[in-house]
Amino acid sequence: MDRLFLDANVLFSAAWREESGLLRLWHLPDVKLLTSTYALEEARINLRTPAQRLRLARLVERVETIPAVHSPRLPAGVVLPAIDQPILSGAVQANASHLITGDKEHFGRFFGRKLLGVTVLPPGEYLRRK
Repeated sequence: MDRLFLDANVLFSAAWREESGLLRLWHLPDVKLLTSTYALEEARINLRTPAQRLRLARLVERVETIPAVHSPRLPAGVVLPAIDQPILSGAVQANASHLITGDKEHFGRFFGRKLLGVTVLPPGEYLRRK
């Protein structure tokens, strides 16, 4: 079973509109969805409407949410901005198999690679593999 840690941008995009293609993640068999309180709050504060926030609340009812965690030591050559380190930390802490993120700017160079035991992928790539 894959354990998918959802970055804030994935949660945000899934809640943004009712028919988001990312909602497919919630219907995959043999997948456990995970996030952290840090990612959840980041997504929530960026949503604009009460309807979007309500969609997010309903989505996370089916997501295991772990407390925010401290950042681990990053491997040599891995540089992430301070605001993204808790995302990777959350994925590691949750024993995720995958970190699902649309953040090409900060995580893009790691797409398809493992960081601290977690495979980093954009959501579309993960869904294509399923």
